[in-house]
Amino acid sequence: MLVFWACVAAWFLINRQANIYWLMLGDTDDNMRLMQVRAWMGGQGWYDLRNYRLDPANGGFDIHWSRLPDLPIAALILILKPFLGMRAENWACGIAPLLPLAITMTGLSLTVRRLIAPYSWPLAMVILLGCTSTMTMYAPLRIDHHGWQLAALAMTVAGLADPRRARGGATVGISSAFSLTIGLEMLPYCAMAGAIITLRWIWEAAEARRMMVYGVTLAGGSALGFALFASNANQVMRCDALTPVWLSVMVAGGTLLFLIGRLSPANRLARLALGAIAGAAIVAGFAWFFPQCLGRPEQVSDELANTWLNNVREARPIYRHPLKTAFPIAVLPVIGIIGATVATWRARGSEAVVGWAAIALFTTFAGAMLLWQVRAGPAAQMLSVPGACALAWVVVPWFLRRGSIFLRVFGSVAAFLIVSGLFAGLVLPYLPSGSKPGAGGGPDKVAQANSACARMTALRALNAFPRSILFSHVDMGPRLITVTNQNGVAGPYHRNGRAILDVHHAFTGTPEAAREIMAAHKADYLLVCPDMSETTLYRSRAPNGFYAQLMEGKIPAWLTPVPLPKNSPFKLWKISAPAPSGSAVPGAPHQPSS
Repeated sequence: MLVFWACVAAWFLINRQANIYWLMLGDTDDNMRLMQVRAWMGGQGWYDLRNYRLDPANGGFDIHWSRLPDLPIAALILILKPFLGMRAENWACGIAPLLPLAITMTGLSLTVRRLIAPYSWPLAMVILLGCTSTMTMYAPLRIDHHGWQLAALAMTVAGLADPRRARGGATVGISSAFSLTIGLEMLPYCAMAGAIITLRWIWEAAEARRMMVYGVTLAGGSALGFALFASNANQVMRCDALTPVWLSVMVAGGTLLFLIGRLSPANRLARLALGAIAGAAIVAGFAWFFPQCLGRPEQVSDELANTWLNNVREARPIYRHPLKTAFPIAVLPVIGIIGATVATWRARGSEAVVGWAAIALFTTFAGAMLLWQVRAGPAAQMLSVPGACALAWVVVPWFLRRGSIFLRVFGSVAAFLIVSGLFAGLVLPYLPSGSKPGAGGGPDKVAQANSACARMTALRALNAFPRSILFSHVDMGPRLITVTNQNGVAGPYHRNGRAILDVHHAFTGTPEAAREIMAAHKADYLLVCPDMSETTLYRSRAPNGFYAQLMEGKIPAWLTPVPLPKNSPFKLWKISAPAPSGSAVPGAPHQPSS
C-alpha cells in the first residue's frame, strides 16, 4: 500500500509541479494556513493564533483553528530548506497534503481487509482514486486541515470494523479526539461513531470493552488536544472549536460510556435503558450549561449570515446545485450505501455482520449529510469506498465466470465502471451545467477573474508600494497577505464578522459611507478585482451602490487612480482621508464579540 501511495504521490507532484513553483494556493483557507505557519515560525506565540495583517488597524482578528495541522508543514519547511532554499516553502506545501493521504489509504485498506478479503485493498485504492471530491483534499498545495480530518475519519471506520474490541475502541476514540482537536467539521461523524459503538454494546454485551476503551481515549485524547493545541482565543466558552464547551461534552460523554460499560447488565433492555439515560444526560447537560451553543456554532448575527455565510456555495445542500455538480458527488455515496447494505445481508450469521452493519449505518449517515451541506461530499465519497468495494468484489467475478467472452470482457468492465462510480466521469460531459449568465458577465468571466486575481504575477505588482492597508474584497484578503507585503482588512472567517460586514456595507452603500468605513480601518488604498465572484453579490444587492458606480466609471474625487502594469486584472486607487468627524461608521451595528 505504501508503494501504491508513493506512486500516487509522485504522479501528483509531477503533475502539479508548475502550481507548486508558483505557489498557487487556490483556496482562501490554504493561504491562511500558510500565513499561520509563517507567523509561528517567525516568532509568534504557540497559543497566539491572531492574524495581525488582516484588519491591523483594529488589532487583527482571531481564528478558530488549531496549530496541529501547522506541524507537518513547518517540519517539511525546516527539512527542505537546506536543500531547496527559498523554494522549501513551496515544496513543503506541495508534499504536506500527501501525508494524510497515506493514513487515509491505511484506514480504508484495513477496513476492507477485515471485512471483505485480505487482497481486496488494491480494489479499494482504485475506487478511492475515482473519488474526485475526496482526492481534491489531498492534492499538492491543499494544505488546510481537511485532509487530516478525512484521514482521522478513515481510521475511525477501520476501528469500527476491527474485530479486536479494545484496539478498535481505542482507534475510534483517538481518531475522534484528533479530528476534534483540529476543528469541529467532523463532529457529526464523531458523534455517529460514538452512537454506533454504544448501539453495538446494547445489542451485544461483549462489546463493553470496545465502548469503555473508546470512552477513555475520547475523553483523554480530547483533554490532551485541548491542553496542547487550544489557542488563547479558544479558552473561552465559544461553540466553534474545541473550547471548554466541547471539551466538557467529550469528557463527560467518555466518562459516562466508561461507567455504563463497567456496569454492563446482562439484560439487553437494561443496557438500552442505561444508554438512553447516558445520552439524555449529555444532551440535557449541554442544553443547560451551554444554551448559547444550541444554534449555529459560528454564533454569527442574522445580518452576517444573510450577507455572507448563507451564500457560501459549500454550505448549500446538494439538491440546490446544478446536476453537473451534484451528480458526480452523489453517485458513489449511493453505490456505497447499496454495497454496504448488501454486504451486511450477505454477512448475516457471521462475525463480520456487526462490522458491516456499523459501516452501513455510517455510510448512510454520510450520504444523508449531503442533503444538509454539499461540503460533506469528500467524506461521503470516502466512506462509500468499503461498500462499493464489497459490491465490486461480488459483481465483477460473477461476470468473469460467464461462458460468453462478451460478458467476461465487456460485462466485467462495465460492471466495474458502474459499481466503482467511475462511469460518472464518462456521462458528465452530457449533463446540463445549470449555469446562467450573471450580472456583469457570464460564469466564464467570473471564473477568469477569480483565477487572474489570485495569480502571483498579478499580485506581486503590488509590492512596488510600501506596506499599506488595502481595502479589498473579503475573499481577496488571505491571498493578498500571503503573496504581497501589503495588509488587508477582511477574510472569509466568521470571527472576522465585523470586517466582513464593513466590506459589504462599503461596496453596497453610498460612496460617502464607503469613505467613512475605509477611514475607520485606516485603509490607504482601494483594490478591486472586477467580475470576481464576490462582486456579483454587490451588484445584485445594490445595483446603484458604490461598487456598481466604480464599474460604471463614476469615481469619487477622494479616489486617485494608481497605475498598474499592463493587463493587470486589478483596479487600484489611493484613498484620501476624510475630514475629521465625530460620526460613527455608517452601517448596521457591529456584531458583538463573544
